[in-house]
Amino acid sequence: MKPLLPIGAVCAVFLSLGTASAQDTVIVPAPAPKTVVVQPEQQTVIREYAHKNPAASINILGLELSLGAKVPDTVELHEVPNVPYRYTVINGQTVLVDPETHEIVEVLN
Repeated sequence: MKPLLPIGAVCAVFLSLGTASAQDTVIVPAPAPKTVVVQPEQQTVIREYAHKNPAASINILGLELSLGAKVPDTVELHEVPNVPYRYTVINGQTVLVDPETHEIVEVLN
């Protein structure tokens, strides 16, 4: 029976090491989605420009017009002077789109 005592002690040491290493685990959160803030002044400029330069509305079935939703690459985006984003009209609503990612950054209507 004496040989079992050292084996039990070794097992206890290994179990405690496993517990200690689990405590050293670091969980890194996923990066937050990019938040775009369109200033009220920019919204006014964009709304006025879109009103003076209307774009035909296109219907895209199944596209939820929400922040971060991707607009198909085939959708024509219209430039607004001095604004880094583009606009288009989808399902009767004017949306502001990031031209690089084609993600909706603002729903204007």
